[in-house]
Amino acid sequence: MMLTAIGLMSGTSLDGVDVALIETDGRRVKAFGPSGYRPYTHKERSLLLQALTEAVNLPQRDARPGILREAERAVTLAHAEAVATFTAQHRIPCEEIDIVGFHGQTVLHRPAQKMTVQIGDAPALAKAIHIPVMHDFRAADVAAGGQGAPFVPVYHRALAQSLEREGPMVVLNIGGVSNITYIDGPDTLIACDTGPGNALLDDFMRRGVTGQAFDNEGRLAAQGNANEAWIARALAQPFFALPPPKSLDRNDFASLVLPDMSPADGAATLTGFTAAAIARIVPLLPKVPRSWVVAGGGARNLTMLRMLRERLAPATVEAADALGWSTDAIEAQAFGFLAARGLKGLPLSYPATTGVPIPMTGGIIARP
Repeated sequence: MMLTAIGLMSGTSLDGVDVALIETDGRRVKAFGPSGYRPYTHKERSLLLQALTEAVNLPQRDARPGILREAERAVTLAHAEAVATFTAQHRIPCEEIDIVGFHGQTVLHRPAQKMTVQIGDAPALAKAIHIPVMHDFRAADVAAGGQGAPFVPVYHRALAQSLEREGPMVVLNIGGVSNITYIDGPDTLIACDTGPGNALLDDFMRRGVTGQAFDNEGRLAAQGNANEAWIARALAQPFFALPPPKSLDRNDFASLVLPDMSPADGAATLTGFTAAAIARIVPLLPKVPRSWVVAGGGARNLTMLRMLRERLAPATVEAADALGWSTDAIEAQAFGFLAARGLKGLPLSYPATTGVPIPMTGGIIARP
């Protein structure tokens, strides 16, 4: 049976809430619906950055001391507003939505300690929007010994099956963290985080002389030169030699310090670091991919795409939009898809995507 699902995603880039509607049976996608976006205000983003700092010392995953409680309220309200605006704009009655997939905002991801924390009050959200909400997708995976990330590979596989493209291919998502899904036919699905995505670059831009939240289209990086020696040293960290599956916290590389350089060179170096870290996964895959499809905010960074093409040649590298997929909404769509899978008791993660011992279902339903 096909379900109508809304997916909500607030990623590690801390830019806002993506909303997307899809029709799916949890195995394939029948149709894409509209998508939307509710940006975080400057105050909300500052609050979330504080929450990231405070979450490092969380004693247990359901604790919400101090600023984390305020941040959770803000996240919940922003998602409720996002859904209300989206359904009003597109004249979608609440009764027509079977389920909402609510990822929440990750503030801590430490799978080695079996800790992953996504703030957001799902019961309050369900009451506010009058639709059942599935949430806490990652907890069961991490509790069973999995990495709890990346969690979108089953959706990438559903999208790739419609392409009928000769493999192997990789779907690359560049959000705050970069992650890949390696697909080779219907049975081979491998996934992992590859390293930094936009987080280091965005933080650098916010601290810099420009005061911008991100490097629009990679224009600043395009004017600079990457420090390849610094990139090589950064890539020497043990994470990059680990085989999949593996995952990261947004701030795992926040301690890396750039040498004194111009803003353009700094942007070029951090963009190059992300591209080089992605290319570093290729020798760890079963076969060299023939094609790469790039989604997430990084797909809009033209300098990032150029650097990826240089490092991944002769493989093709194209933005998801070129295939008719939504670069911006793909992760929100994925959590609508995962919510439908969760309702039907289908696996959300697998040994080769998160390292979990057996295929795992997940998600908890909060009803209005």
